[in-house]
Amino acid sequence: MGNILPDLEKANSTALRAEQGAPAFVEGVGPTMRAVDVIIRELAQSDVPVLVLAERGAGKQATAQRIHEMSRRKAQPFRALTCGTLMPENLSTGKGETGLNGGTVFLEELADLSLDCQAHLLRALPRTEGSGPMPADRARLVCGSARDLEVEVKAGRLREDFYYRISSVCLRLPPLRPRKEDIPFLMDHFLRKYARDFQRAVPPLSAETQQLLQDYSWPGNLRELEDAARALVALGDETIAMAGLRTLVPKPDHGVNGGRVSLKQAARAASRAVEKELILKVLTRTRWNRRRAAEELQISYKALLYKLKQIGCSEYGAS
Repeated sequence: MGNILPDLEKANSTALRAEQGAPAFVEGVGPTMRAVDVIIRELAQSDVPVLVLAERGAGKQATAQRIHEMSRRKAQPFRALTCGTLMPENLSTGKGETGLNGGTVFLEELADLSLDCQAHLLRALPRTEGSGPMPADRARLVCGSARDLEVEVKAGRLREDFYYRISSVCLRLPPLRPRKEDIPFLMDHFLRKYARDFQRAVPPLSAETQQLLQDYSWPGNLRELEDAARALVALGDETIAMAGLRTLVPKPDHGVNGGRVSLKQAARAASRAVEKELILKVLTRTRWNRRRAAEELQISYKALLYKLKQIGCSEYGAS
């Protein structure tokens, strides 16, 4: 894979300047997040609303801010609003127009938005993609959700017309689990961030802790990884900071043969790793066009979908 230090420096230098306490987007070094960055760059060139779907803590707000910082609106404000706390009067000028003017507005957890607020926001959305660029004084909307919005539509909690208008461009972010090659770079970024905040040295990580970071499943995604980095810097004691995490990682099962390793199992694991890397490289090259990727890999489209599900990337990409 070559020298990874330049990639690490790039990941740190391209972390977005965010408001105090706001998340920052950090470029990944693995093929999955490299593909995400290509899509983000394309989305930044237009004004169409974007729906970002991902698990909680996977970086929806940071991605929205990344899109904003790379767009023609970068000199204007970026605002993140929590849908569960919004009221119609927050969105209206009193003249039948939306009060969200200029810049980019990120709506966090779209499924929590009231029906009245959805009606107000419909006025802020372009009616057709061919109507030309939106005026600079109109806010561009980027919405995020960790829930299945089609379920919300069927339940009557989300207006169908609003959902289809906002989801014309959908970006699905992968969770941290299938892209563990990015963990060292993300952890380095977070450790440096909190070392600056607490005015302390960046703590070195033992080989045991580095392996622990790889073995853990990270259900809280980037947010949970950042919390771990904060604890490492704040406590200044790796053993104490990682104690809780260590109890959540299952002990390796060496079978009944006293720790013997099966050559057949090792070969299978190596084969899966090589297969995953090849699939992701081809998908990156085809910008996640699954049908083209299946042709290049000389497998059926259905087989590719099955393999993507196996490696935890079935929902990743743009549609």
